Amino acid sequence: MYRGDFLIHMKLSCSQTDLTLALSLVNRAVSPNNTLPVLNNILMRAEGKKLFLCATNLEIAISASFDADVQNEGTLTIPAKVLSSYVSLLEEGDVEMGVLNGNTLVIQTAGSESKIKGISSEEFPLLPKLENPTVFTLPTQELKEAIEQVVFAASTNISRPVLTGLYWKIEGKTLKLVATDSYRLGEKTVALAEKTTEDASFIVPSKTAQELSKILESTKEKTFEVRIGKGQILFKVGGVELISRLIEGNFPDYERIIPKETKSELVLSNEAFTLALKKLSVIVRENNNNVKVRAEKDKLIIFSDETQVGQGACEVPASGMKGDPIETALNVQYLLDVLSHLKDSSVHFGLNDALSPVMVTPAQASGYLHIIMPLKI
Repeated sequence: MYRGDFLIHMKLSCSQTDLTLALSLVNRAVSPNNTLPVLNNILMRAEGKKLFLCATNLEIAISASFDADVQNEGTLTIPAKVLSSYVSLLEEGDVEMGVLNGNTLVIQTAGSESKIKGISSEEFPLLPKLENPTVFTLPTQELKEAIEQVVFAASTNISRPVLTGLYWKIEGKTLKLVATDSYRLGEKTVALAEKTTEDASFIVPSKTAQELSKILESTKEKTFEVRIGKGQILFKVGGVELISRLIEGNFPDYERIIPKETKSELVLSNEAFTLALKKLSVIVRENNNNVKVRAEKDKLIIFSDETQVGQGACEVPASGMKGDPIETALNVQYLLDVLSHLKDSSVHFGLNDALSPVMVTPAQASGYLHIIMPLKI
């Protein structure tokens, strides 16, 4: 494979398909704004009968492993962008790789050979070890959907770090995922197949949760493992591991602001409700996305004050109206956000009064609820 009298530190062959998939996963932990050159690289480690790839931005680390024919074990870090771009252009089939003279990766396939300069693995940060972790097994598909339904409600304001994360509360056979930015809140309850041996609660950074969701989407595994250590968490999905710090602090006592019941409630078509809101959103962009909604007997009226752009009003047919007519003001974008994450064709829309939060839930019971705080009328 190699020409000349070179010292071969690592030598292996693997599938181009497996290599491409692993690179696409670990690349998600590479930040383009790193000032430390080695953080722009992917750590490659050939060991046993596997090739391990890992990347980190010091906030999260993602590693992936797959079967390889390892002839010489070894490690090296290679620029992520260069390696991924090159491997994606290779034809499917076997890829032979080796490290020459300590820091040069040679990649050879039928009809091609290239060398990419790397950085010693000794400069790559050590990943945290989780001592005596608490371990849970969770359902893949349910968690992916749960994360997507709540994570968008997390805050982006770092002045309150606990609100920038996703709150996990595991008790017995129930897991609750919660996110809030203090203006809106999403909660999803997931039923677990088995009762957990011990309860736990922790806050995962929202960016970590989003990366986890994407990893869960790409796997065929029906369950995945969660390991919680001191200040750290590890998600293990097949041959992929995601390590992240946890957010310190106490999540607010959010349950006290969730309405126990709503005085007025109606059922709306998700599609019709969304279309009406989109129409109004064009008008109220210059008015802090402020729209007014009024629940009536057989319809929900959505309208705006006059803005520099103009004024608008829409009616959405409703059914199952309970209670008296109520009017309140809401952020139209918050409503659109939650509706876009509901798969149900119909939604329940509940109100109490002009100053109380409104509640949006799927028409079919699914353990999901979303509340939005009203704006000043």
